[in-house]
Amino acid sequence: MKIYTKTGDKGTTALFGGTRVPKHHIRIDTYGTVDELNSWIGLIRDQEIGAPLKNALNRIQHELFTLGAILATDPAKAKLKSGKDRLNIALIESSHITQLEQEIDQMETGLPQMTHFILPGGHTTVSYCHIARTVCRRAERQAVLLDQEDHILVPEVLTYLNRLSDYLFVLSRKLAFDLKVDEIKWIPDKGQE
Repeated sequence: MKIYTKTGDKGTTALFGGTRVPKHHIRIDTYGTVDELNSWIGLIRDQEIGAPLKNALNRIQHELFTLGAILATDPAKAKLKSGKDRLNIALIESSHITQLEQEIDQMETGLPQMTHFILPGGHTTVSYCHIARTVCRRAERQAVLLDQEDHILVPEVLTYLNRLSDYLFVLSRKLAFDLKVDEIKWIPDKGQE
């Protein structure tokens, strides 16, 4: 299979189902942002963070590919399994969301209680988590817009992205704790009176 097809040279691309749309279409922008997020998570996984977290991030990367496939599917041309309202691709399901929640709860065990917003930074690996978190929030905002304008076939996509951004925030805190990095609290400047 060649990497270049030349079919997108005029600014369009094909969704699953064959529909061609402009490359600036909200659906393309949304799954492109999920792809960007996946790349940042790969960068976090490449850090010295221990095998259990690397394995969890690897699983999340696979789930993001599934999520991207869902987003890349034209709702009008989605192939449904006979008798069921389901795609012929793997799905993001509530069990994926529950797993993220359980891992968030596990990571929070032993972390100091959060009393203020935290400034991103302190260590490169922690900063990568914050970048991934903000890209995830952007993907979530785009997915919400896509769902309003063009429909997302699997509603769990929105919940998954919301929970994944929480996961990445808690991961940043866990890694800061493990790396003995001080969290810098954001305390609003009350200014001069």
